[in-house]
Amino acid sequence: MDEPEPSWTAFEGTTRIASGALADVVTAAKAAIDAGSIEPVMVLDDRDAQRVEIDFQGDIDFILARLPQPAPKTDPDAPRGRGRPRLGVVAREVTLLPRHWDWLNRQPGGASVALRKLVEEARHTHQARDRIRQSQEAAYRFMSIMAGDRPFFEEATRALFAGNHVRFDAMTGGWPVDVRDHAQRLAAGAFAAKTE
Repeated sequence: MDEPEPSWTAFEGTTRIASGALADVVTAAKAAIDAGSIEPVMVLDDRDAQRVEIDFQGDIDFILARLPQPAPKTDPDAPRGRGRPRLGVVAREVTLLPRHWDWLNRQPGGASVALRKLVEEARHTHQARDRIRQSQEAAYRFMSIMAGDRPFFEEATRALFAGNHVRFDAMTGGWPVDVRDHAQRLAAGAFAAKTE
């Protein structure tokens, strides 16, 4: 399953003020704060609806300089160490029972190749289910933050996890427009995957 493009959204209270690249969203959020917003301003990662902690103290250049930076691209001409860094291979510890290690070591190519094949097969097999779960989790997290005290929150949550798109839209219909639209956008992946 391909990772979605990174995107962020800023809200001032229940009003969406920006969506897109983190620097653009943070710039719009800072402008709202500087304009004297009395509503809380927050930035959310659209992939999982997690709040992004931003220190809005100082001028915009200082704030943008403190933002998390994406991992740098590897230089193809740089000297290589062990492993396969061009492929993005990362060494991490895996804890398995002895019988699992025995089985993996008997596979063609050894444990690493077998594990990669198993992971790719599982990713392919469970792609739709994973997309549904990720969309449900992101939508639920957003709804809890922005609409947890709104009418029909519980009914909307039940509809989200039941995969009932029509009921979900009906239960979120009376929420503030930007909150409703964003919740429906985050949940869309769950409903689209159900129909594939």
